[in-house]
Amino acid sequence: MKAKILSALSHESGFVSGQELCDRFGVSRTAVWKAVQALEKDGYQIEAVRNKGYRLLSVPDILTVESCTSAIHGDWAGCCVEVYDSIDSTNRRAKELGESGAVHGTLIVADCQTAGKGRRGRNWETPPGVALSFSLLLRPGFLPDKASMLTLIAAVAVERAVRDMTGCAVSIKWPNDVVLNHRKICGILTEMSTELDSIHYVVIGIGINIAQKSFPPELKEKATSILMESGNTVNRSALLARILEEFEKLYTVFAAAGDLSDIRAEYEAVLAGLGSPVVIEDEQNRRSGICRGITKNGALRVETQDGRIEEIISGEVSVRGIYGYI
Repeated sequence: MKAKILSALSHESGFVSGQELCDRFGVSRTAVWKAVQALEKDGYQIEAVRNKGYRLLSVPDILTVESCTSAIHGDWAGCCVEVYDSIDSTNRRAKELGESGAVHGTLIVADCQTAGKGRRGRNWETPPGVALSFSLLLRPGFLPDKASMLTLIAAVAVERAVRDMTGCAVSIKWPNDVVLNHRKICGILTEMSTELDSIHYVVIGIGINIAQKSFPPELKEKATSILMESGNTVNRSALLARILEEFEKLYTVFAAAGDLSDIRAEYEAVLAGLGSPVVIEDEQNRRSGICRGITKNGALRVETQDGRIEEIISGEVSVRGIYGYI
């Protein structure tokens, strides 16, 4: 009931009468009053006026089932939501749910992750109260070789949402980092389970630095937060909802095309290092070239020193700028 009342108040700029809430949800005035009291205990400021009803004045930056579900209004992303104060890994929990039959669009959100992981096995810290970490479970109908493109789609969704909510110029470091002022604010890890030539499920894990004020010495040259770069922060539930909204739009376009052909230009417009020297490292060698964008299948196009175009596939490959992170 808390989530329903919160959603109703969130969508009205004025008052909503207690009787209207009773009629809408089929509950008593006492039930509505108790739900309002519970929301106020969580930190929501709600004005109550006799003969007018209730009006939401301010929203706390908390991650709860109520804060997330009341903000999410898409068709399927976030249709089922679990929210944790602390968890080892949202991706691990999402994969567990994937194995047990959870539906397409199931969402796992955490205020704190104790064992989050990024690409190539790196750790991803999620301290409480200052970051947003979540994993989205998908059950696509396409072949496994297309799953890696979902990472790029997620990056564009994050870029759109952060740019629109902060006004900051956000870039994407291929394939899975979102950056502000040449430093990372977001990492994306896509994992999947396959059955022969079909996908059982895909999990997209996203971690975003929102309100950190500093980072350890080993990270401060590469990592930053929205607060550190803009001087402002964003409500995490609202940002989560906006990312899911953008992801749904992009996923629909991608599923219809079967590749990134309709998203490629937008991705390249915010691709960090486009037209600049990059270094490519894998287990075999290290070479340099010029970043020339991406293919319709999400590979990075790099012009080598002899003028050839090499297509770099995401995987156990590191791509960075000649002089640093990007």
